[in-house]
Amino acid sequence: MKEIIKVEMKTRTVDFCKCKTDMLAVGVFSDAKGLDKTNRELDSKFAGSIERLIKSGDFEGKEQSSAIVYGNDKTGAKRVLLVGLGERKKATLDTIRRAAANAAKKAVAMKIENLGMALHKAFGGRFDITTMGQACAEGTYLGSYRYDEFVTESENGRLDSLKVELIDSDAAKTKKLNKGLSSGAIIGKAQSYARTLANRPGNVINPAELAAAAKQLAGSSRTLSCTVFDEKQLAAKGMNGILAVGAGSQNKPRLIVLKYTPARTVCSKVPTVGLVGKAITFDSGGISIKPSARMDQMKLDKSGGVAVLGTMKAAAELKLGVNVYGIIPAAENLPSGTSYRPGDIITTFSGKTVEVQNTDAEGRLILCDGIAYAEKQNCDIIIDIATLTGACMVALGKYMAGLMGNDDKLIKTLQKCAETSGEKIWYMPSGDEYAEEMKSKIADLKNIGSNWGGACTAAAFLRQFVGNKKWAHLDMAGMDMPHNGKNSAGTGSTGFGVRLLTTYLMNVAGKK
Repeated sequence: MKEIIKVEMKTRTVDFCKCKTDMLAVGVFSDAKGLDKTNRELDSKFAGSIERLIKSGDFEGKEQSSAIVYGNDKTGAKRVLLVGLGERKKATLDTIRRAAANAAKKAVAMKIENLGMALHKAFGGRFDITTMGQACAEGTYLGSYRYDEFVTESENGRLDSLKVELIDSDAAKTKKLNKGLSSGAIIGKAQSYARTLANRPGNVINPAELAAAAKQLAGSSRTLSCTVFDEKQLAAKGMNGILAVGAGSQNKPRLIVLKYTPARTVCSKVPTVGLVGKAITFDSGGISIKPSARMDQMKLDKSGGVAVLGTMKAAAELKLGVNVYGIIPAAENLPSGTSYRPGDIITTFSGKTVEVQNTDAEGRLILCDGIAYAEKQNCDIIIDIATLTGACMVALGKYMAGLMGNDDKLIKTLQKCAETSGEKIWYMPSGDEYAEEMKSKIADLKNIGSNWGGACTAAAFLRQFVGNKKWAHLDMAGMDMPHNGKNSAGTGSTGFGVRLLTTYLMNVAGKK
């Protein structure tokens, strides 16, 4: 299988006008009155080409837009890539992340070997320069990623690697950029790792193969350990939610438990965090089978689980001072003579019973066992993440994930982390009125509610398994489905959740 594009990043102290590179990316705001200092200096070397291009109206500086000005014998850079930043008053930290992704995406498309970035200069002192360095690195990995490991031939081919330099003429600023780059590169690589696992189809990744990937990840780190429960061990533990969902497939379910233990002793005041990710390696809906249209994209129903894998990878490489469990219930939901059925009653790991009314509401059945396991491991805080409900996508579209929970401080912290990471979330209710809908007349609970508020009732169902722990639920349905290629991540999996959850862990560990 073909290796995904290798990205090499570093910083360099050099004059922008003398920087020798295949392409130099700079930012331009759409409402800027004239060129800023950096672009004016470049424009003088490029014989006024930048200003003429802007005055012609061929480049307006809108977000996600770009234009190229070609150099000459007097210019260090062979090309200058003007990257649109949109309106200055609307700029956020994610603006620079998306701009870096835009530049990297363009560089890969053009087969550029060396890309210089000076995007941070357009923002002046608006944001911390170290944080901008991190955002540039994250954006570079996001935009340069291509999932083509099964493409055996390509008419035009592509380069195997991309070398990127964040540049500044001030050595002190370069040092700060480098500090942010170091963290951003780790997070960017972790997100790319998650994207590759999510993109792999059901005939390549099944529960056992996902467990093997987790073991391989743990084997590469001294601070990660991995335990995998097979179907016999799941049965012995009474994890019948996971077993029921996986009963119809010859690829038997697994519960993957990763544990990150920092090399240094963690302060007793730092909470232990449990991350629980849904990993349905392929979801046909089971007996309540889905329509055939776009069922191929149900390989992405493992995205919550691989987001947890990516986050655990990042936590270990960042050497965060917080104990973390990564708990990933994995199953393949297929119809067969051994499948679980509508009308079945399942006794879950917690002891609560669930009446199955729809086998396509399977995610909550594996998550409830995973959440209950996290609760029994004495995790102080439990956060689950899943492509859980179409109802959440109806409510929020493909623009942000739903956030529910039982602790105001945890909710507010996650909202702040979403702003920092650029992975958007929106708070939604999951209180008693929604929990009431999930009560069954013949069991403790049922696995679907009414036609309305499906994302909220699903969260209310999960809430029944957290005990007295602080808990948050992220319904990322729609966030990791194929996009039209116009967004920063391009097509296929976005790896949503890795940046958000890693930012949260950095916050808990005191690194943010």
